[in-house]
Formats: sequence, C-alpha cells, structure tokens
Amino acid sequence: MTAVNMLQPKNHLPYLVESLEQGIEKEIIISCKGRPVARLMPLVTQTKIKRIGTAKGKFEVTDDIDQSNAEVVTLFNSTSVG
Repeated sequence: MTAVNMLQPKNHLPYLVESLEQGIEKEIIISCKGRPVARLMPLVTQTKIKRIGTAKGKFEVTDDIDQSNAEVVTLFNSTSVG
C-alpha cells in the first residue's frame, strides 16, 4: 500500500493507475492534510467461466443416443497408442 498526498494524483494519475494495473501496488491511499480520505484500487474483473449446461436447449438428444456405447467401448479398448 502506498500513501500519497492530494497533489500526487492530480499530477501523476496515469503513473499511479499504471502501477495498479501492473500489480506493482495493490492500493493507493490518498490523503489530505495528513489524513487518509480516499482509496485508489484496481477494479476486479472476473473472467466469465463457461458452465456445464450452457448448451441446454441448443440441440436435441435422441432416444437412441446410447445405442452404440458397446461399440465405442470396444473401439477404445482395441486402439493401441503410439
């Protein structure tokens, strides 16, 4: 955590923001007359995670979907690797 006075953000905001973006600083406390008054922090952006079930309703599963399971198992077991 870095503490700065009111004049530094006014004159050096791009540099302070860059240090937050790059992870150099986790937060910057801005003080006025020696008293902390504000906190400058990076926004936490969450990456969107695809969840199971996102294809629900986008295709139809037929009743005979399991018809070839035994054949598929045989193919996997008989295939050599290498």
